[in-house]
Amino acid sequence: MPTPELEVLLSEETIRERVAELAIQISHDYKAEGVDDVYMLGVLRGAFIFLADLSRRLTLPRRVDFIALSSYEDASTTSGAVRLVLDVRAPLRGKHVLIVEDIVDSGKTLDYLLKILAAREPASLKTCVLLHKPERLEVPTRIDYLGFTIPDKWVVGYGLDYTDRYRTLPYIGVVQPER
Repeated sequence: MPTPELEVLLSEETIRERVAELAIQISHDYKAEGVDDVYMLGVLRGAFIFLADLSRRLTLPRRVDFIALSSYEDASTTSGAVRLVLDVRAPLRGKHVLIVEDIVDSGKTLDYLLKILAAREPASLKTCVLLHKPERLEVPTRIDYLGFTIPDKWVVGYGLDYTDRYRTLPYIGVVQPER
């Protein structure tokens, strides 16, 4: 199957600069709140590159873990129902948790995650999202740290995929899903 041409939406350099800015802001905010250890929780699979780059730039101690959720029936259609596929390895009670998510479109996944994690009584619970599509938002969702607001297009690269392809591109591009 041929690779479609991708329109570059966010260049590698643009992403790198914004991730650095986010890391400075997050580090500053947690230090100002007297937090000395952050539990970074990456949402698999899309956030793994963002989480790695962000975590290396933070200037405070942190731990990294992952959680996986699913709301897709197939490569491009969401079922609307979110389910937990992989849970965290450690209890969250009393920890300062920073959820690192690749993209918020409908808001359903992040809303679900915030609710289940809040019930585990973390000391604090914040969100850091790389991309947000406000045009698609169905459920109001709190985003504490945001990388970019983007138009309602299917994006790939920097962890995001289409049918498990393009995830490792160093930039974010727009792909036309096959119908």
